[in-house]
Amino acid sequence: MKTIFAKKTDIEQKWHLIDAEGLVLGRLATRVAMILRGKNKPIYTPHTDTGDFVVIVNAEKVRLTGNKLENKAYYHHTGYPGGIKKEMAKDIMKKNPERIIMSAVRGMLPKNTLGRQQLSKLKVYGGTDHPHQGQNPEVLNITIK
Repeated sequence: MKTIFAKKTDIEQKWHLIDAEGLVLGRLATRVAMILRGKNKPIYTPHTDTGDFVVIVNAEKVRLTGNKLENKAYYHHTGYPGGIKKEMAKDIMKKNPERIIMSAVRGMLPKNTLGRQQLSKLKVYGGTDHPHQGQNPEVLNITIK
């Protein structure tokens, strides 16, 4: 049997819509990362972007288990000496809940140009409205055990 490597012409990208209301952040992020990479398709090739587009709505209603909402911290550096900044998850959920989902999914993708290309196919919105109705996204019902 011959191994088949996917080419750009062989790839058919679909759009998926996920409602994040009541879903646990980490479990949601693993499923989304798998779809973005294309690992749910038989044509998956590690060095090619075979994944689909994912639209996530209701990002503000995603769940964090345990005490993560109060205790989890997100760090970034400004680039200047002593420029480490720290934000708590509860503050980010109030200001910009999309950032928490983007950060979780980014950590599960490859750390190279392919990973950045795959992350650009993720669209996250805090409410129920999104501007991607024209793509006719397929609604995915994610049940987490």
